[in-house]
Amino acid sequence: MTSNVDLSVQQIQQDFQALIAYVTGPETRSVTAYTVEFTLFRRLLALGAALVRVFFQTRAAARPAGPVHAPDGSALGYHDRRSTTYYSVFGKVRFARHYFTAVGQKGLCPLDADLSLPARCYSDLLQDWGTYGATDASYHESQAALERILGLGVREAALETMVADAVADVEAFHAQPVSLEVRAADGPLLVVQADGKGVPLVQPPGGARPVRLGKGQKRTKKKGTRSEGTRRYAATGRGRARGGWGAWGKREGGGAPVVRAAHAAVR
Repeated sequence: MTSNVDLSVQQIQQDFQALIAYVTGPETRSVTAYTVEFTLFRRLLALGAALVRVFFQTRAAARPAGPVHAPDGSALGYHDRRSTTYYSVFGKVRFARHYFTAVGQKGLCPLDADLSLPARCYSDLLQDWGTYGATDASYHESQAALERILGLGVREAALETMVADAVADVEAFHAQPVSLEVRAADGPLLVVQADGKGVPLVQPPGGARPVRLGKGQKRTKKKGTRSEGTRRYAATGRGRARGGWGAWGKREGGGAPVVRAAHAAVR
């Protein structure tokens, strides 16, 4: 295993030197900056995949020294090395790790827990980026972005699975206590609010009313009204609460909020 790592490191060093020769050599003297930037990015992605592979090979080289136990405490014996695929933002990386098992027990690889490897092949970082894109855009657009930028062929079904798995962490995330530091130098909070409504106007009594309205006609008329006001609160440091914005502070002196200015106008 050590010889494999040494060979990989030598290849990485050669690839890096090739990058330096590429940007300083005659090959880039007649190309655009876009071409150089795109070429470097793609080749650096390949270099990153090679480095990640070396990292895994290095960590998986040594067999665990201590005894290995199943979740129920049963002792597990060494069996062999099992290969796995790690789908990172640099691409797919395969490596083998030590596998332990026993009769009647489900086998496991201790390295998986040591590295906090995800249950599926997709890395946590790739899942983070994939679900982030799918939050505001469609799965198709998120998949297209990963393919265009990173050159990865992640399927839309895989993105759907990532989002479904991430839902399990929502409740725990919202259950975390919110703590915002309030500095003593902070003064009271000034809250400005405005509201606009359409006020129906009372129609004059009498007069003939059309049975059928023409295009653009309405039976009632409205005029816009606008109300504005400012309120001042003493800061208490409370933040956002689940289901909506919580109280940002308490009213000065208790009771009703202090209204500094308010007016309404009808247009």
